[in-house]
Amino acid sequence: MKNINLKNRVAFLARTFAVLFFVLFLGSCVPARLLEESKQKSKECEDNLAKLKTESREITEQFADLKENNEKMSKQIKQLEADTLSQGKFVSKLTKNYDKLNDTYNLLLEKNNELEQLNKNENKRLAGDLQLTQDQLQRKEDKLRKLEEDLDKREKTLKTLEEDLGKSNEQLALRELKVRELQSILSKKDSAVSALKSKVSDALLGFVDKGLTVNQKNGKVYVSLEESLLFASGSIIVDAKGMDPLKKLAKVLEQNTDINVLIEGHTDDVPFNSAGGSIKDNWELSVLRATSIVKIILGNSKVDPKRIEAAGRGEYLPIDTGKNAEARKKNRRTEIILTPNLNELLKILEQN
Repeated sequence: MKNINLKNRVAFLARTFAVLFFVLFLGSCVPARLLEESKQKSKECEDNLAKLKTESREITEQFADLKENNEKMSKQIKQLEADTLSQGKFVSKLTKNYDKLNDTYNLLLEKNNELEQLNKNENKRLAGDLQLTQDQLQRKEDKLRKLEEDLDKREKTLKTLEEDLGKSNEQLALRELKVRELQSILSKKDSAVSALKSKVSDALLGFVDKGLTVNQKNGKVYVSLEESLLFASGSIIVDAKGMDPLKKLAKVLEQNTDINVLIEGHTDDVPFNSAGGSIKDNWELSVLRATSIVKIILGNSKVDPKRIEAAGRGEYLPIDTGKNAEARKKNRRTEIILTPNLNELLKILEQN
C-alpha cells in the first residue's frame, strides 16, 4: 500500500513540474508580476520537489526494507505453510486417532451403560436379598429376644422353684423327722399293744376255750366274749362264771393306764321279746349289757372311768350274716376293745 502511494506522489510531482515548465515558457508573454509569482511558485515547487525526492529516497529505503521484510515474511510464510502442512498431517493423524478414541469411548460408554444396568439390576437384587436377610435377621433377633425373655422367666421360675424346693426340702426334712417320730410312737404303740395282748391273753388263758377270744388288729386288742359266758338269754346281769374273766381283765387294765377301753354289746337279729319287761329291743339290750360290764370293771379295779366307754350295736354289726342258729350264736357277743392312748400321736399330727 505504501509503494502505491509513493508512485502516485511521484506522478503528481512530474505533472507539477511540467506545469511550471509551461509557465516559465510562457513567462515572456506574461507581465512581470505574474513572472514573479511564477518564480515564487517555481521555487516552492523546487522545494517541494526536493522534499519529495528526500521522501522518495526514504520511501525507497523503506520499500527496500519492506521488500526485505516481505521476503523474510514470505520465507516465514512458506515455513509456516510447511509447518501448517505438517501440523495438518499431524492434526489429521490426531483427528483419526481422536475418531478412534471417540469410537472406543463410545464403545466403552455403551459397555459402561450395560455394566451400570447390570450393576443396577445386581444392586436391586442384592438390596432385595439384603432386605430379606435383614427381615430374617430381625425375626431371628425377635425370636432370640423372646427366647431370652422366656429363659429369663424360666430362670426366675427355676429360682423360685429352687427356693420352694429348698423350703419343701426343709419341710420334708421336718416331716420325715415327724414321720420317724410317728413311726417310733406307732412302733412303741404296736409293741405296747402286743405286750397288752400278751398280758390279756395270759390273764384270760383259762377262758380261751370257754367262749373267749383275744385278737390283735388295726393297732388294737379285741377281747370277744360269747353271750353264754356272761349272760343268760335276754338278761343284762352277768353270771357268776363271767365275773372271773372280767375281774382279771380289770386288773390288767388297772396296770396299763395308757389304754382306753370301749365295751360294745351285740345281739342277733331275732326281735327281742320283752314280755312286759322294761327292755324294749335288741339295741337297748346291747347297751345295757355293755353298761353292766363297765360297772363290774370299775367296781373291781382303780381304772379311771374316763378311760371307759359303753356302746350298744344291737344286731347291726354282725360277724356272720347267716340266718341259722350257729351264726346267731356268734353274733350274740360282747367285745371289749383296748386302744392305746393316742394323745401323743395326735399332738404330733396337730403340729403338722
